[in-house]
Amino acid sequence: MKPEILVASPMPAPTMRSLDENFILHKLFEAKDQDAFLAGIKDKVRAIATSGGKGASAALMDALPKTEIIANFGVGYDAVDVPAAVARKIPVTNTPDVLTDDVADLALALLLDSARMISRADRFVRAGHWLKGNHPFGQAVAGKKLGIVGLGRIGAAIATRAEAFKLVVSWHGPRPKPDAKWPYVADLVALAREVDFLCVICPLTPQTFHLITREVLEALGPEGTLINVARGPVVDEAALVEALKTGKLGHAALDVFEDEPRVPEALFALENTVLLPHQGSATTETRTAMGQLVVDNLVAHFAGKPLLTRVA
Repeated sequence: MKPEILVASPMPAPTMRSLDENFILHKLFEAKDQDAFLAGIKDKVRAIATSGGKGASAALMDALPKTEIIANFGVGYDAVDVPAAVARKIPVTNTPDVLTDDVADLALALLLDSARMISRADRFVRAGHWLKGNHPFGQAVAGKKLGIVGLGRIGAAIATRAEAFKLVVSWHGPRPKPDAKWPYVADLVALAREVDFLCVICPLTPQTFHLITREVLEALGPEGTLINVARGPVVDEAALVEALKTGKLGHAALDVFEDEPRVPEALFALENTVLLPHQGSATTETRTAMGQLVVDNLVAHFAGKPLLTRVA
């Protein structure tokens, strides 16, 4: 008999096919009455496959008391109640590495878009404004300073790419890394004051919630650009909107928001923003690889083998 698992949220078609080949699937996202659905499978389900957006709450674990593993589709697993999982001795896995390049590429794309006003210029041409005059100038990238908040796998990949564009890189995190080749700045406000671009790529934890405060944004200043490819709640979104509207911050290029997919409407009318619908890892190749890592972790668990990417 195939092990029975809960699929909490939709996953790419190749992932769903691979899951179906290896397991009996119970699709929570298709259930109209989720409480009744869970009650009907509480003694059958041995694993939860979920996504970074959906996660797994303590209540979900309690509803499925035979859960042996939670496999998260995404490198970020902040939506999984990890302390609850640890207390119940349920291992948690994620999908790192396979999305590093795509997220780093997008971060640089957002930086270039903001500096050279690519999206804004596209709208300018489409609206017929070029017939009436030239588009405003952007700003050069080469020689400017980039601060990176979080120098993990993706942060380092962003830094490496940034150097190819002749950006001067420094970074901030909870502690220095002796093997990091870029200068470490312990004070985040000081880093923001020093750089032209500040790119956020740290995990969302209780310690990083609203890490990018009003003070940080104002230190970045009216010529500065904030890029967020981490999680929305790392930035104080209300303070960000105010800083952009009042000119205390120059630009923001955002792939993530505090209450996705709801984006503050105040941002829509601002020309000094680039807004994306959480596209960091959204390529066919990477999402397929992420899904396969979810499957591989589940298969390893039920085969009694070590998990590939355990995080808790």
